[in-house]
Amino acid sequence: MILIKVYPKPTLWLFYWSRPSTDILLVTPPFFTMASSTGIAQTSSEYTFLRDLRKVYPQILSGKGNYLTTKDGREVFDACSGAAVSCLGYANQRVIGAINKQLESGTPYLASSFWANDVVEDLSKELIQGTNDKMARVYLTGSGSEAMEAAIKLSRQYFYEQDPETPRVNFISRERSYHGNTLGALAVSGFPARKAPYIPLLMKNVHHVSSCNPYRQRGVGETDEDFVARKAKELDDKFLELGPETVAAFIAEPVVGAALGCVPCVPGYLQAMKNVCHKHGALFILDEVMCGMGRTGTLHAWQGEDVVPDLQTMAKGLGGGYQSIAALMISKKVVELIRTKSGQFIHGLTYQAMPVQAAAALEVQRVLREDNLLENVSKQGAYLGQRLNALLSNHPNVGDIRGKGLFWGLEFVKDKETKESFRPEDAVAQKIMELAISPPHNMTVYPGTGTEDGHRGDHIILAPSYIITQKDVDHIVKTVLAVVREILPMD
Repeated sequence: MILIKVYPKPTLWLFYWSRPSTDILLVTPPFFTMASSTGIAQTSSEYTFLRDLRKVYPQILSGKGNYLTTKDGREVFDACSGAAVSCLGYANQRVIGAINKQLESGTPYLASSFWANDVVEDLSKELIQGTNDKMARVYLTGSGSEAMEAAIKLSRQYFYEQDPETPRVNFISRERSYHGNTLGALAVSGFPARKAPYIPLLMKNVHHVSSCNPYRQRGVGETDEDFVARKAKELDDKFLELGPETVAAFIAEPVVGAALGCVPCVPGYLQAMKNVCHKHGALFILDEVMCGMGRTGTLHAWQGEDVVPDLQTMAKGLGGGYQSIAALMISKKVVELIRTKSGQFIHGLTYQAMPVQAAAALEVQRVLREDNLLENVSKQGAYLGQRLNALLSNHPNVGDIRGKGLFWGLEFVKDKETKESFRPEDAVAQKIMELAISPPHNMTVYPGTGTEDGHRGDHIILAPSYIITQKDVDHIVKTVLAVVREILPMD
């Protein structure tokens, strides 16, 4: 391993190694360490199996509002809410109080196979009412990946209940998608970098169609209607290729998050895809783990066009990071089929529907509703998009700025005319993230790669909390502009 570059900062150094492109060591005093003789850098932890064992992570002592305080005394503005999770920011006293009250009851956990609980039922009621009763039941889990596993299994059981010999075993999802890290959720994802080590272990009955990405896919002069019609035909052709009677479900994100960088569906797309699914008797599943629960300006992303799914996953903004909680929402037709057949979902998790999780999520949703935060998401989101376009759209390496609500992505390109991406080894998005989080910028952004073809293509995501102000938006955009200009200087 050869050291090829050093970027000095007052309290931070970045080391970029020649192999592989993602080998990045972030070092902040007093944890300054060099690579060992084995080629593996020491870390600040002797016991935790960190995501990157060669990296020293800044340590966080506390958080309040939009800011995190590091052990070395810096205040870092969280402009991506972690992974689009902390929708109410940090240290919300209402949510903390609700958690404490549930803890004091003595029942933070109850086995869902034995007991029911009022706070769990109250959360489910809150969520169903948030759909205007267009969905019917809620299945609570501990993570978005678990929610997607439940969606996959329930969609299969839906057809199995009707016919144990059903041929409906195939799933269709999209390229440049991400649905979770457990094996089933990873199988239905279209994220090559995260799937590569595990391909031999993944389901073989998953098939992909293209994403809905007008920046890279729209033809010259192609209207939204023509673009959607082309996508619908592609999905219909895939059904016909597999045999319509063999497909259990189609899975899509209304706004693609980590895998594509905040690309919203073209108007009319969701309804067209749903129509194809129902034409062939398959279920229509929406993954709103990252883009849902108010992130795009409506409580559920599908409510922007009122395209109700058969099954829907949600997570991040559900509990706002105060507890690990996710959910699968289930339509009336699926609930009624299961009720009239076996009456039970053949699936279960130890830590599902925990009262302390539900208490936190219920209070998060009440704060969101009672403080009119969806209105703020729409207002500040529109302003964020306006300022990003005003200050960064003319940058020669900013190829596309897209998003909805407080969920915005910037895609970076080597050539704006041809839309040629940077090489993976250039690690543009990662460099932007590392510089942004360092002094004097002290702000988080969420980096991503593979935007173009699963390997090439860089983007960052901005997903600040729902409590931000116009002043906060100005700070975010000013910081992003400074960082992008430093990493990608304008000639």
